[in-house]
Amino acid sequence: MLLHIIARGRIARSPESELVDRYAKRIVWPFKLTELPETGGRIPAPLPGASRLVLLDERGANPSSEAFAATLGAWRDSGVREARFLIGAADGHDAALRDSADLLVSFGAMTWPHLLARAMLAEQLWRATSILAGHPYHRSG
Repeated sequence: MLLHIIARGRIARSPESELVDRYAKRIVWPFKLTELPETGGRIPAPLPGASRLVLLDERGANPSSEAFAATLGAWRDSGVREARFLIGAADGHDAALRDSADLLVSFGAMTWPHLLARAMLAEQLWRATSILAGHPYHRSG
């Protein structure tokens, strides 16, 4: 299953981009990162066949790493070809996009910078795939 982060804003060369790269290289599942401009730009079409849409959103669930891994594993095992993770611009996602999502995920009640949220998501995707592979669960990355 392809893990596809689609994020508003360009990360450029920064400490946050180094973190994203660090975790992206560790993910053994197919992985893709698409950057869109802050406004405009089209969200790429999903892969043909089953896909799931996950929005990072303050209204979302705050799952444990194990629960997040279990969700990804269930999707993979049911034939989902792509899990798309959308990180919006500063004003978040519109209601129609939220309503179309399969899952809303929050990294807690605090507001996080979008570039840091991207790194946190990449880390959690690496952690989830590691958990599913049966690697020992480590609380530090």
